[in-house]
Amino acid sequence: MTTADHFAGDDRTMRERMLAGDCYIADDPELGVLLHRAAVLAERYRAAFAEDYEAAVRHLGELLGELGDDVFIRPPLYVDYGSNIRIGDRTSVNYGLTALDVAPIVIGADCQIGPHVQLLTPTHPVEPGPRRDKLEAAKPIALGDNVWLGGGVIVCPGVAIGDNTVVGAGAVVTRDLPANVVAAGNPARVVRTLESEDA
Repeated sequence: MTTADHFAGDDRTMRERMLAGDCYIADDPELGVLLHRAAVLAERYRAAFAEDYEAAVRHLGELLGELGDDVFIRPPLYVDYGSNIRIGDRTSVNYGLTALDVAPIVIGADCQIGPHVQLLTPTHPVEPGPRRDKLEAAKPIALGDNVWLGGGVIVCPGVAIGDNTVVGAGAVVTRDLPANVVAAGNPARVVRTLESEDA
């Protein structure tokens, strides 16, 4: 139960607040409709994948905000809305991607996403009162081109990962990573620099 009016003087809808990156209440009827739509399309994609791949790709194209050419995603795929996700050409995603796209998630071209990777844009207040009142916000995630995320990698809200960077399995990425590095651990740290193709 909300104990304070956190939105006094702000007549925007919860969806408008969410898209602006401001605090909002996720338990909102308009957002509920969009969440349900995404769940239906993700399930249609999963169901069609083994039987009719062309139909499955059509469902995926309807679910996601932008789907590049020759993208391959093994279901199941878990999203909040789907419409805030953009995936570049020739990217390959293994089983069980969780992409919570309250804020935009951009995945570049030629990326490889291992099984059970989590891309998590939502944030919640640290203060107990606003958190009890169910406030939520989000920060975008961006992966450059030719990024490889190993199995079980977690990318936290607001993180950007540069082109060609590799993140070892199980790493938790809490801060931006530059291009052309290998990172591993919790929290993820750069452990090696890669030679750039442009060098």
